[in-house]
Amino acid sequence: MTFALAVAFLAAAAPAPRPNVVFIMADDHAAHAISAYGSRVNQTPNLDRLAREGMLFANTFVTNSICTPSRAAILTGAYSHKNGVPVFNRFDGSQATVAKLLQAAGYHTGMIGKWHLGSDPTGFDRWEILPGQGVYQDPVLYTATGERTYSGRYVTDVITDLGIDFIRERPKDRPFFLMLHHKAPHREWTPDDKHRRMFEGRVIPEAPTLWDDYATRTDALRENQQRVADDLTRRDLKLEPPSGLVGKDRDAWLAVKPIEVALLVDGKTTTLTGEALARWKYQRYMQDYLACVQSIDDNVGRLLDFLKESGLERDTIVVYTSDQGFFLGDHGLYDKRFMYEESLRMPLLVRWPAAVRAGSRAEAMALNVDFAPTFLEAAGVAVPASMQGRSLLALLRGETPADWRTAIYYRYYHDPGHHNTRAHYGVRTATHKLICYWKKDQWELFDLRSDPAELRNLYGQPGQEATTAELKATLARLRSDLQDDDRFADEQPPAGVDGTVAALRGK
Repeated sequence: MTFALAVAFLAAAAPAPRPNVVFIMADDHAAHAISAYGSRVNQTPNLDRLAREGMLFANTFVTNSICTPSRAAILTGAYSHKNGVPVFNRFDGSQATVAKLLQAAGYHTGMIGKWHLGSDPTGFDRWEILPGQGVYQDPVLYTATGERTYSGRYVTDVITDLGIDFIRERPKDRPFFLMLHHKAPHREWTPDDKHRRMFEGRVIPEAPTLWDDYATRTDALRENQQRVADDLTRRDLKLEPPSGLVGKDRDAWLAVKPIEVALLVDGKTTTLTGEALARWKYQRYMQDYLACVQSIDDNVGRLLDFLKESGLERDTIVVYTSDQGFFLGDHGLYDKRFMYEESLRMPLLVRWPAAVRAGSRAEAMALNVDFAPTFLEAAGVAVPASMQGRSLLALLRGETPADWRTAIYYRYYHDPGHHNTRAHYGVRTATHKLICYWKKDQWELFDLRSDPAELRNLYGQPGQEATTAELKATLARLRSDLQDDDRFADEQPPAGVDGTVAALRGK
């Protein structure tokens, strides 16, 4: 064997390097506010770059559409009833997590940005987190030893800078795992000046179901309090309080849900009410929301450029997702929680040049509990039995296993909770969705082929008996397989924890 052949043979036989992982997660970023997913309302060139250079997952879903439970599910690879976080419970950091397992396997691990789990991070060599939700401007971040205020800075820029610093300062002889979690575009949707100006005055196309009348749907939808027309506050709408209001009086004024708004237009005061006010509220909401998204898109581009310039692009898995979906006026709503598509669906873009074909697409159903097993398998680390998700590595390689899931299970616990969203669980297949509001003994059935907007509840309608029975059987099977024993059916968050400002550093 010649020397050249010997070198080639050894190179081919050598194990591939363990990949680095950069897990970028936004908060409340709807897939339909990403142009790669067909957005009607904005363009996201840097997120589209991930899709173009990697894989877009077309059907990724959250198992419990609310911030803290989703984060716990991502860390543990387990559903809420197994990881102990069905609502805003304090996360038990002693349990097995993807970070701990990768750290034990030699990875340099980091957590930067929004944590929102009520306890200090564990399994990370370095962490710097926002207290609770954190703030958009002049953010404070906590570490294991102290805190720092980033005066004059915008939170999305700060988190990205810290992520780049983590990668730059890492031990060069070890792979790294970085969880980079943005606050944006969470409520109250406060953009920086640059991106606010980009959307100021822009007319955003209205959601096709903005004026949904909820006919045929359950009481749960009619009782909700997350409507764009009725439930956005003066704070959400960025209305300026009267001069002289301070402290609690100012906060009380900002918390009001206005039924009329006076605007100065061309030197004249115009008072908006009714439908005109609802349309204006939608525009204000979407302008701010999309401006926050645009800042994330710019910063993702900045991070991707850094990885390329640093020679890390090929062997680094870059993931972009959100902790759940979000309503952008769909069904007249903002926020999430319901099992309807816009809230249930998560964006998932994965770029890994060493293993994933550029421009590829996966149609198979993925879940947020699949993320941890995926990272572990990619790193060559055994997936513990406590993880209920399944690695997506085969899908990333362009293969769909014959036994891949054909249905997913969802459960939302917080009742009445914020926005008066009722507790429910359900099953979704490729063609249908069945939802049970168990405390109200009401059901919804949708045919996703003929009614993708989920406007016509078919439950109890003639001709739906066989479909309903089949879906109920699938739902029962999934609940049994996942060992959901209803232990958290009546769970409420601890006193004082409202999901808006979590306890600082677990206290």
